[in-house]
Amino acid sequence: MPILFLVIVGAAAGFLATRIMRVEADVPTTIAIGVFGALLGGLVLRALVTMAGWAAGFVGAVMGALLLIWLWQKVSGRR
Repeated sequence: MPILFLVIVGAAAGFLATRIMRVEADVPTTIAIGVFGALLGGLVLRALVTMAGWAAGFVGAVMGALLLIWLWQKVSGRR
């Protein structure tokens, strides 16, 4: 089932991409463009989401450290 889904989504993506780029291609080439484009796009998107996750973790760590410093200053009476 996943392979059939990949072919259907690939065909739709390939059709849309060939129309946007104004490329004339036959049906098997259009499907291949869509399937390989989906694989490539999925890898790139997964890498970007992973990097965004690391960045979000870093931002969260900095914000947590800032909060602890602020609380420490309030409790200890330091400025």
